Amino acid sequence: MGDIITVDKLTKKYSTYKRESGFKDSLKALFIREKVPVIAVNEVSFNVKEGDIIGILGPNGAGKSTTIKMLTGTLYPTSGSIEVMGYNPTKNRKTYVHQIGAVFGQKSQLIWDIPPVDSFRMNKAIYGISDKDYDERLKLMSKLFMVEDFITRPTRVLSLGERMKCEFIMAMLHHPKVVFLDEPTIGLDVIAKHNIRDFIHEMNQRGTTFILTTHDLEDVEQLARNVIIINKGVKVFDDSIQKLRKVLGAKKIVELTLQEDIVSLDIPGTSILARESALNITVSVDLDLISINEFMTKLSQQSSFSDISIKEMPMETIITHIYQSQEA
Repeated sequence: MGDIITVDKLTKKYSTYKRESGFKDSLKALFIREKVPVIAVNEVSFNVKEGDIIGILGPNGAGKSTTIKMLTGTLYPTSGSIEVMGYNPTKNRKTYVHQIGAVFGQKSQLIWDIPPVDSFRMNKAIYGISDKDYDERLKLMSKLFMVEDFITRPTRVLSLGERMKCEFIMAMLHHPKVVFLDEPTIGLDVIAKHNIRDFIHEMNQRGTTFILTTHDLEDVEQLARNVIIINKGVKVFDDSIQKLRKVLGAKKIVELTLQEDIVSLDIPGTSILARESALNITVSVDLDLISINEFMTKLSQQSSFSDISIKEMPMETIITHIYQSQEA
């Protein structure tokens, strides 16, 4: 499939004002203010293929949400270009918004004092959805999310998980081709997160492209095929989730429960990362230097163990390494 989103040297600059504390400086600031330039996004470029799920990661203040706002057309870029489905999000806004959906974990589209089903009907009228399409889509998504029992209750009495399910239905009723998700699972319990991830997978299989920004790395691991990492407004990574896992090399994490204490491991390509106790250690194994089978053989020669667990390198460790590398 071809590219559905093309972003080229996207930049957003704005100015704020420096203000010192204290009465004297506060009074001075009424007449003389020092302007401070801020570059929120700095020449970021990337492409998204139709039918993909892209994760956009970055620490707080990195420029993720600013990028999403420019992609949705709610914020004007300072320079650079954006093309989504052939539209310029700011110049073709009226036509463009009928083709996209958005779910923001900290902002609601639902009206607080009326039931979600009434908010759905409002969107039906706004987007000009036919009765047939509306009934079919609402029935499908209500079944996927199992919301039939509570969409007739006032929004204010619903739990956070129930509201987020309704937020997704609200965003998807007009059958958007691209959906932007900003922290969609924030504050949700394990079951609610699982339901929302299943829903995203189902809609993606039906052709919807998703752009996801989140701090929940489990969302990225379970949903995204490709990852873009932004730090201090600059793109520092843009590749597949598989390539992201190999940033620190082809490594595995091995958790061991030993039967006797050992001071060190004399095995090439390995290092002890942590000692939870005298008999519980965590070891890093570099698969470019030694295979798991060879590691197990050499380990058995040096020590006896009662339990072993082999895992992928934690995504959090990889992301932290990328952030810190850019800082350095």
